[in-house]
Amino acid sequence: MFIPTLKEKPREAEIPSHTLAIRAGLIRMVASGVYSYLPLGWRVLRKIMQIIREEMNRIGGQELLLPALTPAEIWQETGRWYEYGKEMFRVRDRKDKDYALAPTHEEIITDIARREIRSYRDLPQIWYQIQVKFRDELRPRGGVMRAREFIMKDSYSLDATVEGWQRSYNLHRDAYIRIFTRLGLEFKIVSASGGIMGGSETEEFMVPSPVGEDTIVYCGNCSYKANYEIARGIPPKLELEDKPLRKVYTPVGGSVEEISRFFDTVPQQLLKSLLYVKQTDSGKQPIFLLVDGAHDVSETKILKLGDLRPATSDEVKEWMGASIGYISPIGTDIPVYADIGLKGRKGLITGANEDLYHYEGVNIERDIKVNEYTDIAKVAPGDSCPQCGDKLIIESAIEVGHIFRLGTKYSEAMGATFLDRDGKNKPILMGSYGIGVERSMMAIIETHHDEHGIVWPQSVTPFQVLVTTLNPENYDLVQVADNLYKELMKRDIEVLYDDRSTSAGIKLKDDDLIGIPVILILGEKVWRDGMVEIKIRATNERIKVKHEMCVDKVLNIIKEMQDATQ
Repeated sequence: MFIPTLKEKPREAEIPSHTLAIRAGLIRMVASGVYSYLPLGWRVLRKIMQIIREEMNRIGGQELLLPALTPAEIWQETGRWYEYGKEMFRVRDRKDKDYALAPTHEEIITDIARREIRSYRDLPQIWYQIQVKFRDELRPRGGVMRAREFIMKDSYSLDATVEGWQRSYNLHRDAYIRIFTRLGLEFKIVSASGGIMGGSETEEFMVPSPVGEDTIVYCGNCSYKANYEIARGIPPKLELEDKPLRKVYTPVGGSVEEISRFFDTVPQQLLKSLLYVKQTDSGKQPIFLLVDGAHDVSETKILKLGDLRPATSDEVKEWMGASIGYISPIGTDIPVYADIGLKGRKGLITGANEDLYHYEGVNIERDIKVNEYTDIAKVAPGDSCPQCGDKLIIESAIEVGHIFRLGTKYSEAMGATFLDRDGKNKPILMGSYGIGVERSMMAIIETHHDEHGIVWPQSVTPFQVLVTTLNPENYDLVQVADNLYKELMKRDIEVLYDDRSTSAGIKLKDDDLIGIPVILILGEKVWRDGMVEIKIRATNERIKVKHEMCVDKVLNIIKEMQDATQ
């Protein structure tokens, strides 16, 4: 079999899963963010896709295939032709007609629904596909972890009632739990933002990993879990004396670190006064966003406040007469939105709207006219759980799945309606659900490897058993290996036979690298006693058995592995 293994770490590899996928001969790069799947890697992906299909069919999903090349006008109906920006691959044909290489397929599904769904009798529906998607990533990373061409399972639910809509969402949620459990992944389900997809409720399936590009926040004591973008924490209480407002000369710079050192205090005592620009029908309007010095503003959370962007340094100087780091809403009429954690705070320090000066003794209720207290801060280390008060855990993670309750966002925009039982025309209630197939594979490698190579779970391993002869010149060993290979194949076991004419050392290192769970090693030293060595890749345990008992022993080992993942 064609398995081009590599001894050295590839230069382009950034994380362990990327390194191992290349070294074990699973993938090869064609261009930045574009990869070929070699036979071993494709076998793994097919196993993953089979598990996905089984669980999607189990909840009544019907597989279809949608076009990757999609007309611009269908995206323009929902506005996403413009919202996607540069991440969408766009092409123009010889007749000057614009198309997109689809990053997702909500619009195409909605188009089918509006053409074909007429009545509540046609609902509910669950349609799914496993297909290539495209996204023009600015910085592809981690091999196929963040690629420009990738395989995705996307499914869509169509319902007539809110109860049916909730049921479809829950069916998918339960199916995803079974899928990722069968893949051997440990995951957390976290609340998340709908982003460009929209929707009233969304959850992500996250695999904790130090190389993950996402960040999750969860409580070790209760059920609270959320994506870092929307997570809420309760800051530690800081008891400060209420003092009169006083202007202080601060010739040290305007950063949180510099001002904290100058006042010999903790960042939490500082009041970050951040000037943003809100785009309105009448033009640009400055607004202040306030968080304490230990926290940052969440760009996701402030979407609810409208079309905002940070003010430029020139705009700050024009409106405030001072530089960034020395400003505040004190003494101004600029609208103020303060993080909810600031309510009632006193004894704070913030800019005095004059370069090299700050106010101390700020009482937010007394000195600042706050238009609204709202949740706008990112969680910071030391914050407590909003549900039970225990300390929150902040951890990197890999997103492998995402489920959205879309509602009528797409059906209303595109006119996908049905006649209900009373003969009234209503928009279809929709859900959207995605799984990154290659991401799942990379997450498996990332969480199932050791210093020697990959350690595949039985459910997705490219082969269940590897038979290797350390001396292919020894006729007796080759005969035994041939017989074991044939007997295991008769028992419907997937077997890879390593009969290469290369050194025993290279074979054993390659066998560990590619990560087949059970390895049968036929070496002359063990064979003198009529024994075969069985190596369990996950534990590196070695068992010697009589060759006539070897097949039964292997079958028992495989069954135990399979039972452990049920």
